[in-house]
Amino acid sequence: MSDHLTTPGGRRIAYDRTEGRGPGVVFLGGFRSDKEGTKALALEAWARAEGRAFLRFDYSGHGASSGDFLDGAIGDWFEDARAAILALTGGPQVLVGSSMGGWIALLMAREHPESVAGLVTIAAAPDFTEDMQAGFDEAQRRALERDGRVALPSEYSDEPYIITRRLIEEGRQRLVLRRPLALPMPVRMLQGTADADVPVAVALRLLDHAEGPDLRLTLVKGADHRFSTPDCLRLVEGAVAEVVARAGRG
Repeated sequence: MSDHLTTPGGRRIAYDRTEGRGPGVVFLGGFRSDKEGTKALALEAWARAEGRAFLRFDYSGHGASSGDFLDGAIGDWFEDARAAILALTGGPQVLVGSSMGGWIALLMAREHPESVAGLVTIAAAPDFTEDMQAGFDEAQRRALERDGRVALPSEYSDEPYIITRRLIEEGRQRLVLRRPLALPMPVRMLQGTADADVPVAVALRLLDHAEGPDLRLTLVKGADHRFSTPDCLRLVEGAVAEVVARAGRG
């Protein structure tokens, strides 16, 4: 059964923590995903086998944490991640960010570099709210203005994605590709070429934009946004192992 942490913002965050040696690994999930996903559980099993400390958690409004998803925004989920990392781990951590979790990992690296030993991103979606809003058609823009929300079709469920005006507007305060982004820690980025949600161009933009001494991008031909096939999971584990090893030498 999960434990819970109450954040400084008063949100109750569900988490599962594995004890082990450092640097520990923290998994940051994606938009509308939770800590019970394939990648989170596979990494937890890898960490246990390695004797490595590991943390997975649900942002507010996700999974077993408190709150309504539609009330949340990038800043809330970043604050949840920061609270969990600072309260539940010891020493700098290797952050593994999937999709939106990649954006949150980059925010952590920018705001708290002393707490980040390294980064692994999987189909990272930095600034996705801004790019999404820029692609809205006129009807969607009117709906967002009139109703404060717009429904977008989802490949992953029969329920549409609901995008709120607050998500878009608050996200503008958290952008990482519109200002300098220093990443002094080892960074490994993984991206599938068949990703329908985050195009390869986003990964290339992040690689070009970020500044750091040890940044690498791996493209996997045919991999989709889930990046959860056995081969993809082995690539994730390998990237984490490499970053952990490099961080431990730092």
